[in-house]
Amino acid sequence: MIAITAGHCAGRDRNTTKTSWRTVLLIAAALVIALLGGCAKKPPTGLTDLKAKSYGELESYLLSQPADTDTFKVRGPFTVDTQKNHQLQLPAGERISGDLYLAEHDNKAPLVVLLHGYDNSKADHGYQAMHLATWGLHAIALDLPRQGPWARNGRMLAQVTELLQKNPALLNPNIDGGKIVLVGHSFGGSSVAIAMGDGAPAIGGVLLDPAVADGDIRGALGRNKKPLILIGADEYVSEAVGRSQFYSDTRSGIIEISIRDAEHEDATFSMEMTGITGEQLTFISTLTAAAFSLAATGKTDYAWDGFNKAFREGTIVNPKKK
Repeated sequence: MIAITAGHCAGRDRNTTKTSWRTVLLIAAALVIALLGGCAKKPPTGLTDLKAKSYGELESYLLSQPADTDTFKVRGPFTVDTQKNHQLQLPAGERISGDLYLAEHDNKAPLVVLLHGYDNSKADHGYQAMHLATWGLHAIALDLPRQGPWARNGRMLAQVTELLQKNPALLNPNIDGGKIVLVGHSFGGSSVAIAMGDGAPAIGGVLLDPAVADGDIRGALGRNKKPLILIGADEYVSEAVGRSQFYSDTRSGIIEISIRDAEHEDATFSMEMTGITGEQLTFISTLTAAAFSLAATGKTDYAWDGFNKAFREGTIVNPKKK
């Protein structure tokens, strides 16, 4: 039987008979530090009990259990082969650089393609890509022009998706070209919407606090027929430009959630960062659940069900689905 257990923060019982004022002050100070610092000082580093030899085995197990986003707060069971600055050449001759994160197992698995937003780069999604790979999903974080134009980036992303769908071995023989998930942050979310509206052969997309940029976003969203999952920052803290348009202009097959207290840049996380906030951790776990849902089922239902606990606890707010 496969079981999953995640690490958590625990306190210690204290049995004392005499307490000095000095001790009281020290305990009070420790409590304040704990409340301010929280449990998550470092990125989550391990799954303890789950063992899987292949992505297929892991997928079957996860789909047989009640969906829970908390499952994905720690790293999955697979080690990761990282290949920096992998080069892809498009038919028109343009070359695109990406950092490739390959889950080390022996069968074909889906590919998640991550695209940055304004003034960001592939490095800003390195930890997320690595985390996805520990859960058996191969991932590549791309570098496209960092200041747009985002419509052109979207067309280039569509070409990359078509290229890898036809010939996934350009990256690795164990990539399933029929199961590609596109992920975009901020204006990169606009590029994902444009790519999918232009017919990129992806099975779905995840929009990380997306913002409306140049290009016909409304038309692209109207043309898109694949499922979308929008994971947004807290709109009372950080409101991305035109974010509401992604939900309103998508005809069907979209869910949207907001992460309480999250800022726009909490939707990114590089390998160089050493600490992690609760909001960043929620972005990572919900992204993993969303990508797994689309890759394994081609639908949003698994992710939606997995968000229920966070809905009840108030970590995720304002859920919408159509």
